[in-house]
Amino acid sequence: MFRTDKERAVQFGEFMVSRKATVRATAAEFGVSKSTVHKDLTEQLPKLSSSLFSEVRKILEENKEQRHIRGGLATKHKYEIAQK
Repeated sequence: MFRTDKERAVQFGEFMVSRKATVRATAAEFGVSKSTVHKDLTEQLPKLSSSLFSEVRKILEENKEQRHIRGGLATKHKYEIAQK
């Protein structure tokens, strides 16, 4: 699968950028935890490829900004179903 943690961090970053994927989707794709993906992307990747990390950071920030919206929509959906 992965030869090194460094290689893994780059693969996670390339996957996220190519698909605009979330940390959760990346973790599921590679069969690792969300914590592993996030740690590799924020701690390893900046040391290995600053340009790739810059792109990944944009996606992470975008996902963070949308998190409260997704949570609110899920709650709304939950109560809509409960009232039927």
